[in-house]
Amino acid sequence: MKNNTTLKKILALSLITALFSCNNAEGNKEETVKTADSTVSVTPTPAPSFTPFDVVVISHTVKDYDKWRPAFDADATARKASGMEDMVVGRGIDNSNNILIALKASDVQKAKDFAADPRLKDVMGKAGVISKPGIEFFHAIRFNPDSKEKQWVVVTHRVKDFDAWVKVYDAEGVGQRASEGMVDVALARGIEDPNMVQIVFDIIDMAKAKAAITSDAKKKLMMSAGVEGMPKIEFYKTAE
Repeated sequence: MKNNTTLKKILALSLITALFSCNNAEGNKEETVKTADSTVSVTPTPAPSFTPFDVVVISHTVKDYDKWRPAFDADATARKASGMEDMVVGRGIDNSNNILIALKASDVQKAKDFAADPRLKDVMGKAGVISKPGIEFFHAIRFNPDSKEKQWVVVTHRVKDFDAWVKVYDAEGVGQRASEGMVDVALARGIEDPNMVQIVFDIIDMAKAKAAITSDAKKKLMMSAGVEGMPKIEFYKTAE
């Protein structure tokens, strides 16, 4: 009888350990589990953590997207040599020749050198870029890799104090923004100015998103969070 009781304890412990090893999405808090014969403390395997990364955001207007795109694709080797990886190309919803490019950068200095090289200006000119390009460098501190929507909005603004601003942003919550037709995708801070903030939302309901993001309530919320000046709000669709 004693041997049977010992065997039951071993089997119970093995089963509990296996269950908690598989269920690592619950965090790494220690869990206390009671069996018929004893109390067992089990610490699950920690869930994988997000690793922040740097982003280069390029925006400009082109004369003809169909002419510009092959030239952009052909320059991929030069971008890769400078430590950059294509993330997304967006076309403006109101003007499809307004282009936004997001590049993941493994080396910000190399990316800056790439952007400052006269060669890039020449490539852009030949590709039909007709506006002065905007080139910004951000540090992405939150990112949802599972975003699937084809339409998105980019909100860029400066805040008085990032820590104070993010508390208000988090208090508003992802649920509230989802009810307004927007799903959180990315939150990034300026590399040269950490109080410069850029947020990206997938749009699941364009009418709701536009109404919410330009509403008086949203403007008041931004002001209470310490947003300085008028935010830049741009709507894009993912380029095919």
